[in-house]
Amino acid sequence: MAEADDSASAPGLPRQLRVTAFAGNAAWTGYDLVRGHWYAGPGQVDVATGFLTATGKAVGDTTAISFGGKPITVRIVGEVFDSDNKGVDLVTSTRTVAAAGPGFADPDQYDVGLRPGQSATAYAQALQSRLGRQYLAAVNNRNSVVIDLMLAIIGTLTLMLAVVAGVGVLNMVLMNTRERVHDLGIFKAIGMTPRQTIAMVVCWVAGTGLVAGVLAVPAGIEVHRYVLPVMAAGAELAVPPSFLSVYGGAELVLLALAGVGIAVLGALLPAGWAARIRTATALHAE
Repeated sequence: MAEADDSASAPGLPRQLRVTAFAGNAAWTGYDLVRGHWYAGPGQVDVATGFLTATGKAVGDTTAISFGGKPITVRIVGEVFDSDNKGVDLVTSTRTVAAAGPGFADPDQYDVGLRPGQSATAYAQALQSRLGRQYLAAVNNRNSVVIDLMLAIIGTLTLMLAVVAGVGVLNMVLMNTRERVHDLGIFKAIGMTPRQTIAMVVCWVAGTGLVAGVLAVPAGIEVHRYVLPVMAAGAELAVPPSFLSVYGGAELVLLALAGVGIAVLGALLPAGWAARIRTATALHAE
């Protein structure tokens, strides 16, 4: 699909507006729709959050944009997620920008969508070899650096919380095991094997870990739905619904079982110590 990239000015904007015009529907090109709908004809545009914030406009309003001193009136029909150019972007059809002059609709590049399972890198390399050096074929995506940074921060915090939870379980099980060391000695005296000892100690916390995981999953989802929009608002972005509804059935089950996993990992060290302690030493402990 042909893509034309231009710059324009608009009332209320202190800098140039980046305009991306497509000769077709741009829904598949990587833009996430926050609200509204995609442009369906000439004179309709979708804008990023930064444009709405800077101009005070809203979805459904009309505004004027000027290409080289040639103004055209457009209607904002949707808001898209785009952090480039501080969100001062506009997406529309080439038929819209052609109203300012035919040269504004001339394509600057062509976007190619691949079938599922195809390698974008391999396709770009093959296309580059066929086109030669006078053309550039490259993999392009619209991943947001801001969102990538936010996800990295969230991932780091999640890892830290998991480590803290594991250390807390280790401390609790260690104290509990030391308090029950005499009971362990009795169990060992009547034939409990080291493996059975480890299993018993792990079972002390596995049920609690499962309950914690089941309770924490809905709480975590609600926190995610609250925190992510707040973080995005700090960068003057609005979050599309697709960014919030990211958990499927399999992911929810794995997250619930993560509580059991953290509990088991935290209990392994004390369980190993309980399995190695001698029966006589355990029986004489108080």
